[in-house]
Amino acid sequence: MFKFLKRIMNNEEVNSTNDAYSFHRILKTDIKKDPNIQEDEIIFGCGCFWGAEKCFWKLPGVITTSVGYAGGEKYNPTYYEVCSGLTGHSEVVRVIWDKREIDISDLLKMFWECHDPTQKNRQGNDMGSQYRSAIYYKNENNLEIILASKEQYQKELNKENLGLIETEIKMIDEYFYAEQYHQQYLASAGSRQYCSASPTKVKLGVFTGNNYKLKDHVWENFNWEVDKCVLRSGNNPIKNNI
Repeated sequence: MFKFLKRIMNNEEVNSTNDAYSFHRILKTDIKKDPNIQEDEIIFGCGCFWGAEKCFWKLPGVITTSVGYAGGEKYNPTYYEVCSGLTGHSEVVRVIWDKREIDISDLLKMFWECHDPTQKNRQGNDMGSQYRSAIYYKNENNLEIILASKEQYQKELNKENLGLIETEIKMIDEYFYAEQYHQQYLASAGSRQYCSASPTKVKLGVFTGNNYKLKDHVWENFNWEVDKCVLRSGNNPIKNNI
């Protein structure tokens, strides 16, 4: 992915503080909004953030998504700096959701299933600490359910003789928006349809504290048995009520 983006960056704005691109291509919402009392936010690292963001924006009840960098030390890093591996940041997706329509349980189900959390500092063909599996939370009340979902998913992985989860889980304060061309990249005209995720094909079932709100037909839109599943699907959000 890195070599391909060198050609793009020559003609794009790289200042990640620019407010001119805060309109979500698909959801038509402000990607820089703060959650209100009926909403919450969380940040996921699932490898290359292009495909990961699409997984989450398609879920009903998600208000907005954006891609960026988090978990490291450098203030407001550029894509080049993050790719160097020296900033400590991971490529991540910020998700804001409506708690009345979708539960954090649903988001955690998508997170665990859409990539391989047993891979350390890589995802598929993309290697480096910036591609590590990560859950960065801002609401301390979410930690218990995050850990419960991890425990249950490890049990499911064990049944298939798969490895140990390597996901970094920690509370963070800072998230830095990625450059404009990365935002909802897979929905942009002429985009290179790329996703590095290599799902384990293991499903997350019920776990302590879960409160799934999405119906089964929503998950039928994601067939992890198909290679690069998210690339073969449309961009529009899925409806929970049909």
